[in-house]
Amino acid sequence: MKFTVKHFNERFTDDNTCLDFMFERTYRDITSCTKCGVANPSYYRVRGRKCYECKDCGYQVHPLGNSIFHKSSTSLRDWFYVIYLFSVSKNGVSAKEVERHLGCTYKTAWRIAKQVRTLMLQGDNSLSGIVETDETYIGGRERGKSISTQNKAVVFGMVERDGNVKAEHVPTAGARILLPKLQAAIAPGTIVYSDQARVYRTLHRIGYYHDSVNHSVGEYGRGIVHTNTIEGFWSQLKRSMDGTYHCVSAKYLQLYLNEFVYRYNHRKSPAIFPGLIASAARRVQ
Repeated sequence: MKFTVKHFNERFTDDNTCLDFMFERTYRDITSCTKCGVANPSYYRVRGRKCYECKDCGYQVHPLGNSIFHKSSTSLRDWFYVIYLFSVSKNGVSAKEVERHLGCTYKTAWRIAKQVRTLMLQGDNSLSGIVETDETYIGGRERGKSISTQNKAVVFGMVERDGNVKAEHVPTAGARILLPKLQAAIAPGTIVYSDQARVYRTLHRIGYYHDSVNHSVGEYGRGIVHTNTIEGFWSQLKRSMDGTYHCVSAKYLQLYLNEFVYRYNHRKSPAIFPGLIASAARRVQ
């Protein structure tokens, strides 16, 4: 079932309903009070504070502690609404857009957007079946400098046909960097398709079936041998980077990659918001 803005407004009417949701998600599996040890403890909301208190011993629990909302003075419902915006956006949500929606400062909007991206993790499941690999470069030419001195960021990507994608910002596109990452992400015995970059020439020696297409002579597909899936992901990523964010620093590039990988990997899900908000309620131990 799709989670629309109508559902959001009905479910989260104010800060109190958002806080109750966080408490319920965070402490629903607790079978005893950590202070007094009473089984199946009952808690009540402390007036004027973002915490709940055990009825038996008065021990207070804070559902926003160790979360992205910790010590934030921004309305909790505004946080939830930004998470909703990220869940329904196809091309990303810029800090300026968050600023316009919430009426807050740019600094606050940027921090909220950054924190929401930390919820969008790639996952650690291995890719298998047929996997396409490729590298791309993010960033433009600095004004006044020649093409040979471009300072572009290298991104390595792997996508499973009809499955998930992984993308990582790497220092270089050399074999010493890419091959260990490929082995960590792709299960042995997998069919790997790529272009004719030299880094992939030894894949058959380390347990993979490998074939490639020769882009230099205009070959972009030979039956099922192609890299069109990963090229399509790069196309979506770069259009969104250019159109929504315009410029992303290398320092935070991985966060933005995680955002688009998460959105791609959940493309078949009818609603991304419930998963994101559940991740926000997952406490850091």
